[in-house]
Amino acid sequence: MSETVVFFPEGAYGPTNNCVGIGQVLQGRGHRVVFVVEESFAGSLETQGFEERLMRLGAPSEVEEAPGQFWKDFIRETSPLFRKSTIEQLSEFIEPTFRALCEGSRYVDERLREIFDELQPDVIVEDNVVAFPAIAHSGKPWVRVISCNPLELKDIAVAPTFSGYPQDDRDGWDVFRAEYLRAHADLNAEFSDFCVVRGADPLPTGEFIHESPWLNLYLYPAEIDYRRSVPLGHTWHRMDSSVRSHNGQFELPEQIATGDGRLVYLSLGSLGSADVELMRRLVDVLSQSPHRFIVSKGPAENEYDLTDNMWGAEFLPQPALMPYVDLVIAHGGNNTTTECFHFGKPMIVLPLFWDQYDNAQRVHETGFGTRLETYAFNDYQLLDAVERLIGDAELHARMRTISTRMQKAPGRVRAADLIERLATTGEPVTR
Repeated sequence: MSETVVFFPEGAYGPTNNCVGIGQVLQGRGHRVVFVVEESFAGSLETQGFEERLMRLGAPSEVEEAPGQFWKDFIRETSPLFRKSTIEQLSEFIEPTFRALCEGSRYVDERLREIFDELQPDVIVEDNVVAFPAIAHSGKPWVRVISCNPLELKDIAVAPTFSGYPQDDRDGWDVFRAEYLRAHADLNAEFSDFCVVRGADPLPTGEFIHESPWLNLYLYPAEIDYRRSVPLGHTWHRMDSSVRSHNGQFELPEQIATGDGRLVYLSLGSLGSADVELMRRLVDVLSQSPHRFIVSKGPAENEYDLTDNMWGAEFLPQPALMPYVDLVIAHGGNNTTTECFHFGKPMIVLPLFWDQYDNAQRVHETGFGTRLETYAFNDYQLLDAVERLIGDAELHARMRTISTRMQKAPGRVRAADLIERLATTGEPVTR
């Protein structure tokens, strides 16, 4: 029986790509899959075979927008804050980001109600970090997906969300948590009131999104997941990864496919790569390496040049090129982190914002890579990390074992199984 599954990811590539991986499985089983996306993404999901319904999270722009342009501009304008400590970022970056997201929820509420009334979905799957009351108002079963670091699910036995603090040193945890609550108290109360007025439940203190009573999914490999003092509720399920299939073939360009050294992939994500100064610095330092580099250049691709040992483009099919490389240098976004484990690649992590600090710390403290200070590393530290991780045969063997396990039981298939069960039964899906 064909069911209608509506995906509503946050307007950024990470959550969207996560949902695409799951949607591909459901569509392959004959279900109707519809994506609710910002107007700037128009056509990008249709080319992958999905239906689209368009919406906006703010007033129309006077110029044509690229996919996710709002967040690209937001990150570019606020990037000087990334040089500050994570506790300073709480009030100066994290709260304004949550505020912008909450404003988007207010703006789009009526449009979402129109879309859900039209589609009459059997299940709604949202991958967001703030609530959208129109989902609860629809009366349909819905799924919460967390494609961010699972520290978003708070527990006294794990480090504070967004802190990047180590698990084996609790110094500063209480101070950070207190500042988090202080920085977000007013916004939390305001947004909770909005949710109630628009037909949803009030929000818990310090939270901006509800737990689904039907099904909740989070994305993190078992090998680096956190040990909690209180188990998650019975409707919570973990996926190791959610790697989308790549349509078409990908072959490395001849200029980078062969040559001296090993092959390394550099990506700061669609948002992080907008920091042109940082990208230029990385290119300059890595030009001194004997290895070859594939560079995801991002939206500022024309504002800096690559060197002779590099090749890149604005957009690259990351899942398709991962099997070719020996090491990944990345920002620590959750999708890239989980994909590195899916393909068995060690990481050098240069965190910039949000949960990237948490992923960087977790990869570092579990021994699957190295965390560097994004704006304070020296040339030797980066070049040494490249050599050390490329030459660590034991680490590569460990990661191959993890990759084999994860690819035998893909997370996107597990997620599709659970979502399909909810769509067909309408009953909570428990462990």
